[in-house]
Amino acid sequence: MVTACRQCGTCCTAPDIAALGKPLGQRCRHLDEQLRCAIYPDRPAVCRSYRPDELCRQIAAPTLEERVANYLALFDLSPARHSSR
Repeated sequence: MVTACRQCGTCCTAPDIAALGKPLGQRCRHLDEQLRCAIYPDRPAVCRSYRPDELCRQIAAPTLEERVANYLALFDLSPARHSSR
């Protein structure tokens, strides 16, 4: 089931985005204070291809920090452990 984007900023914070040199669990430098992409028209292909789905519902929480923690826990990821690979 496809879900509408919640514009919550989680997909710009939780996963790593190699095309932007963005590490796992860190906010993308292009994510503005309103949780919108500042380079939206020029965003990389990986960002263009992302579609909100059931995952967005599973990690839903009141704050960006909680959503990122839920994402990392769901996939058993740790930023510190991921960067040492």
